[in-house]
Amino acid sequence: MDRQAGGEVVYRQWGVSGPRAVLLLVHGLGAHTGRWEAMADFFVRKGIASYAIELRPQGGAGGPAEAKPGPGYFRRYRENILRLADIAFKDHPAKKVFLVGESMGGLLAFTIAAADPGLFAGLVCMSPAFASKLALSPSGYLRMFAPIFYNPSKEVDVPFDSSMCTRDIEYRAMMESDSREHRKAPSGLLAGILIAQAKAAAAAKRLTTPALFLVAGEDSIVDPRATARIFGKLAVRDKELIEYPEMYHALSVDLGKEKVFGDIMKWVEGRL
Repeated sequence: MDRQAGGEVVYRQWGVSGPRAVLLLVHGLGAHTGRWEAMADFFVRKGIASYAIELRPQGGAGGPAEAKPGPGYFRRYRENILRLADIAFKDHPAKKVFLVGESMGGLLAFTIAAADPGLFAGLVCMSPAFASKLALSPSGYLRMFAPIFYNPSKEVDVPFDSSMCTRDIEYRAMMESDSREHRKAPSGLLAGILIAQAKAAAAAKRLTTPALFLVAGEDSIVDPRATARIFGKLAVRDKELIEYPEMYHALSVDLGKEKVFGDIMKWVEGRL
């Protein structure tokens, strides 16, 4: 069930009594909190609670038709993630909180952890969107980014589909029939992503939070080479990168996701 705090922050919670730790989950572009079901259930069985933020207007019950916050999407997303972190810390004051993001959510999580050292016990970036791998023509780029100058809230098509996210045929069908899945995004949000990507190398030198990077070997949405480059620039010594050669972009819902969950669990346990 969705919960709402302070107007804009909408989230889902998977709780356990006296959790060993807490995960704060940030989904990617066009996704929603439902993508975390399998992973959150896995961690509940391990005694770990999860909070998953709904990044609107691109997801959630009302979808893109809901009232839009205007320019500054990426900044507002960061603010709302930190507000949800406050909720998690208040609910579990003696527990470590790990920030986990996938795709755009991984980029968001990375920028937050770099800007606020010591806030989280660890950072997990799953297929983080440090650079796009989508094939776009010059006219395609123009269609996506031209509205920034006259209407940043204008939604534009983003050229990816379920077949690029997962090899799981049944889950693809679920994605294609789920109204929470979107393949449009405000032009202003896409601009915010580009700015964050441009700043990522400098942010890597400031990161002091223990970091786990998870890379899909068959990713056709984000560039794994960019992830490796940012990983190499990380100043923090406690860092690990794991590659899954056969997996597609959305590690949280692809075939073989249980191995990913187990690797995250092992990494988290090593820092409790």
